[in-house]
Amino acid sequence: MKHKKVKLPQDNLPHDSIIEWWYFNGHLKDKQGHNYAFMNCLFKADIRKVNIPFLNKLPFKKNYSSWPYVYFAHAIISDISQQKSHQDIQLMSWVSGDSFTKDLLFINYTDLLSAYNYINNEITEITPGNFHLKNKNIDLQLKARKKPLLEGGSGFVTISQHQTYYYSLTDLDTKGSILINGKWLKVTGKSWLDHQWADVPYQKNKWSWFSLQLDNKTEIVCVEYSDGKNNDYFADVIDKNGKSSHHRQIKLTPQNNIWTSSKTKAEYPLIWNLEIPEKKIKLSIKSIAPEQEIIFGSINYFEGPTKISGTINKKKVQGLGFMELVGYPSDYNYLLLIGRGINKKIRNRIAVKLNKIKQKIK
Repeated sequence: MKHKKVKLPQDNLPHDSIIEWWYFNGHLKDKQGHNYAFMNCLFKADIRKVNIPFLNKLPFKKNYSSWPYVYFAHAIISDISQQKSHQDIQLMSWVSGDSFTKDLLFINYTDLLSAYNYINNEITEITPGNFHLKNKNIDLQLKARKKPLLEGGSGFVTISQHQTYYYSLTDLDTKGSILINGKWLKVTGKSWLDHQWADVPYQKNKWSWFSLQLDNKTEIVCVEYSDGKNNDYFADVIDKNGKSSHHRQIKLTPQNNIWTSSKTKAEYPLIWNLEIPEKKIKLSIKSIAPEQEIIFGSINYFEGPTKISGTINKKKVQGLGFMELVGYPSDYNYLLLIGRGINKKIRNRIAVKLNKIKQKIK
């Protein structure tokens, strides 16, 4: 991939690449002090090159307006106190004709398979660094309080021989509303944006990724990437003044706290230790919501909020973050899993109808 420095806001817009995504996560709090977390990601893939068998089976034809690109979206919102999560997985997203037509980022999309229950989803950059994010469970305004973190120093990283453009907005002041148990709640908090694009077809490799937001106003992104033979690492750190550094010598060590998915049988380590010797950083990263597995076709991964504690230069710090664990071995039949889900919906509908009949008889 020819390397050029990332420039914003221009590079918030889409690129002619095999894979690209706009990813947001955040921690929120309502007026009563209850804690929540969210993730929202829109993916864009070149259907001719992406090499994901599940996508290649979708009814996607050359006469579609977005050809050769297909879009899909994953979102999850977590009620931390109740230890419950609510997912919104779009197997295929329909992007509006006026998306990507403005000087700043504007994406309007919906779930193609839910035509009879239309819900508008939106990712809009209102002014540079000021975003509106909306799906069926969130409606948020996010404003950058710090300059972008350009991973690798220029926004271009090579890891395990894979090259990607990559930048983050690590400190987004957030306010708006979230939908919990049928009720919209006013919330405030702090969010994170990752934007990546690369000419890399999907491979069943494994990675463990973390975004960390600390109380001393330092943010860190770090990842371990495995191609099945070798592991590669990097971390980028941005301090309270916006000064950033890139590090390859880091240690990411899973601890013996494993959550096993009842659906896919995948085993995910939910506690990790991070060390960045050059910055004298030693941190413990712990999941705070275990039921966070996302299943998309034959792909399963863990995406969830974390809490952080440890030291930088021997000074105590704490904070919040997110954990993404992809490529962990699983043992499940996707079609069987989907069938069970459909059967459950049918049983629930029958139960509702029977209850209505009983009420009438009474």
